Amino acid sequence: MSKSEIRTETHLGIANGKSATRRRFLRRLVYFGLGAGSCDAAFVEPRWLEINRHEVPVMRGLERQPVKLLHLSDFHASWEVSLDFIAKAIRLGLDWKPDVIVLTGDFIHWRWDEVGRYAEVLSVLSEMAPTFACLGNHDGGLWAGSSRGYADTRLVREVLSRGRVELLHNTHRQVRVAGRDLALVGVGDWWAEETDAASAFAGFPKASPTLTILLSHNPDSKTVLRAWPWDLMLCGHTHGGQFRLPVIGTPFAPVQDRRYVQGLHRWEGRWVHITKGVGNLHGLRFNCRPEISLLTLA
Repeated sequence: MSKSEIRTETHLGIANGKSATRRRFLRRLVYFGLGAGSCDAAFVEPRWLEINRHEVPVMRGLERQPVKLLHLSDFHASWEVSLDFIAKAIRLGLDWKPDVIVLTGDFIHWRWDEVGRYAEVLSVLSEMAPTFACLGNHDGGLWAGSSRGYADTRLVREVLSRGRVELLHNTHRQVRVAGRDLALVGVGDWWAEETDAASAFAGFPKASPTLTILLSHNPDSKTVLRAWPWDLMLCGHTHGGQFRLPVIGTPFAPVQDRRYVQGLHRWEGRWVHITKGVGNLHGLRFNCRPEISLLTLA
């Protein structure tokens, strides 16, 4: 073998060695990234609450000072989401001293039996401000009963009642908040096939001068609710997608309309706000922290 051939083989060996080393390094980097991401998704983000603020420029009913609205959703009380964690989220929201509080469903995951303690956790809300709620798909009914949940909503209704949270289930309520009038309308869950807008808005004036806030767990319900007079729709359900992946986005968001997964949106001349929620499913979140939503209606 000539010296040039030996040099060539040596260089090739060095190059191949470097290439193999680079591949091993990249492989380890990928494994490290996956491991770190898994740890983050399981042990960090699900317990790392964030507070998000939005100003909603509504056009009527607020001639004086703005209204401060606390929007919480998707507590999903379970062995993965403790009542202590839910209580912490509530305390952080109440530090803002809201004028009105809205809870938009999924209070439990599948089944839950700590009714008394859960009611105590929720009761601090109504001590601060008028508190209203609607139900979600996990709270019982057609969808939950066909899965692993309750076939009816009696348990969650009892929790809300004992916690002094007013349930708006296909009905509405006029409330005076800090000297201003608001109308709150709540509908049943979309997946449970209990969204009954006709009942919810029965007797409601079509040209109401009062600012009207609509509670509906699932933002996909907006299409069947568009014919009714509301200014701001408050939703949960999506968990913000729970996993937000680079480039891909939110492939696991449980909605048909992926444009409305989190945040405040203008929709057909009105506003829709979807909170990412406090709890989660299966104890996981990635690039999508649990959320306390503070809305200023101005």
